[in-house]
Amino acid sequence: MADLSVEKTPIPGLLVVRLPLHEDNRGWFKENWQRAKMTALGLPDFGPVQHSVAYNARRGVTRGVHTEPWDKFISVAHGRIFGAWVDMREGDSFGAVFTIEADPSVAVFVPRGVGNSYQVLEDGTTYSYLVNDHWRPGLAYPALNLADPTVAIPWPIPLGEAEISEKDLATPMLGDVEPMKPRKTLVVGSKGQLGTALQADFPGSDLVDLDELDVTDPEQVAAWPWNEYGLVLNAAAYTAVDAAETPEGRRTAWAANAGAPATLARLAAEHRFTLVHYSSEYVFDGTVDPHTEDEPLSPLGVYAQTKAAGDVAVSTAPRHYVLRTSWVIGSGKNFVRTMQQLAANGVSPAVVDDQVGRLTFTAELSRATKHLLDVGAAYGTYNVSNGGDPTSFADVAKAVFELSGRSADDVSTVTTEEYFAGKDLAPRPLRSVMDLSKLRATGFEPEDARVALERYLAGSA
Repeated sequence: MADLSVEKTPIPGLLVVRLPLHEDNRGWFKENWQRAKMTALGLPDFGPVQHSVAYNARRGVTRGVHTEPWDKFISVAHGRIFGAWVDMREGDSFGAVFTIEADPSVAVFVPRGVGNSYQVLEDGTTYSYLVNDHWRPGLAYPALNLADPTVAIPWPIPLGEAEISEKDLATPMLGDVEPMKPRKTLVVGSKGQLGTALQADFPGSDLVDLDELDVTDPEQVAAWPWNEYGLVLNAAAYTAVDAAETPEGRRTAWAANAGAPATLARLAAEHRFTLVHYSSEYVFDGTVDPHTEDEPLSPLGVYAQTKAAGDVAVSTAPRHYVLRTSWVIGSGKNFVRTMQQLAANGVSPAVVDDQVGRLTFTAELSRATKHLLDVGAAYGTYNVSNGGDPTSFADVAKAVFELSGRSADDVSTVTTEEYFAGKDLAPRPLRSVMDLSKLRATGFEPEDARVALERYLAGSA
């Protein structure tokens, strides 16, 4: 008896699974779907939700080529088939063909967008398939004529002698088929400074902000076509750290930073999309240096608590990345722009020198996002910031003043305790330095924050 194995085919993502048959004088037994063993061998953890069985009474029954918008795991319960698959996805492999004869010892994983067809080689053949979305009436999807001369499937039984439905006889030839497009990308919070930056690395994405889609509104969430997306980038957040301490701000912060990510995590599991969520060093109390991804959460204020809750919620999604970052700088109002304006206006500010971290430019955060997705990095939490030596906010302010033509000495320093005296402000973590070794291990090298700062102030980023 052969061992369970998973084999690649010329069609990307189409996998042949060899199933051990445990036979004796009573017949045979097989583990037709065994999630732990099969995923360990490289089969996608595709999350089947429906099991369908097709009984084929006579040899010669031929079905397909159907390209439903979900993944399939097909196998034979009894009899034999000649299986044929055609890549109907948009891209270089469009039209690629793979065929195999299958009995109960062979199964095939068919990714979304690959056309599936088979011809029955024995009377009474029973064909089984698991799918990871529910069939629904009226669903339209690409289909291909079984006799298409371009793909030239070598049917063992001539199609003139086969049993074929009228529907399958009427399907188009390859030249008339519109390839299946990949599932789309959705950027939530597209008008914010991070959402704006993500558009450069993820062109063609669907873009929504609060006025198009409020993820805290159950009715809007229910009406949105989540099944169309393969990737959701959640750049939306409530970032008014001090206002979050007020009664109204507290409610808004919890809804946006904890409730909305929890909803997206549930939807990611239900619709099988990858969820990328952006977090903050505020989830820590700032007493550890540097912060690692597995450091226990220890948020100080309300904003920090809501961000920590969002991290926990997103971690329940099967395919998720939490990108934890610090001192974000992008388009619009931010610390660097404020210091630049003060320098231009002749103001000499006092800036805290005991809060230490690294700047994270939104272009760098977007670049890291694309990198992790492109290389297929393991799902989970990653610290992301620009590189270089850690600095204080006062150090950053002095650098901005120098790059703006002012003296660094025009920036005086003050402790956080002194700056907060008499002010109703939320607590801040004093140490915000992120350990970037996990990110670097994926092949990503963060750009030095000083280099990025110079380019940002020069107006080229």
